[in-house]
Amino acid sequence: MTWSDYDSTSCSIARTAQVLGDRWAVLVVRDLFNGVRRFDALQAHLGIARDVLTKRLALLVDEGLAVRRPVAVPGERTRHEYVLTPAGRDLRVVMIALMDWGDRHRAGQDGPPMQIRHRDCGAPVHAHLVCDEGHEIVPATRTELVPLDGARLRSA
Repeated sequence: MTWSDYDSTSCSIARTAQVLGDRWAVLVVRDLFNGVRRFDALQAHLGIARDVLTKRLALLVDEGLAVRRPVAVPGERTRHEYVLTPAGRDLRVVMIALMDWGDRHRAGQDGPPMQIRHRDCGAPVHAHLVCDEGHEIVPATRTELVPLDGARLRSA
């Protein structure tokens, strides 16, 4: 069987793209990782329309990547913030991989604008692929796609 014999909608990448498949969803997750949590702050930082931000935050909450929780500031009305769930925090490697790719292929003349560093030692952090046996996977490494129980054949 070849890849094209399988239903591509059952693919984990396709399922993830349903949630993170547009620019705004990815940028909202990026900002949540970086501590921008309140609606107004997200809107101002991203320059996103209120209705678009509302939809993206609702999607992230519905999909279990973020939770909306009240924040009480004395003397002010209760507001809400959005915080990544464990599933949302698991996207860290995806976000770093996107950043690494962008730094290599989309950085401007002055180079990358930011760098993620390990707080304990100060070294830059990068996405790194290894197999379960610990072998490093680089772009030239040959891999194969193996169907598992969740794969479905395409309907004819």
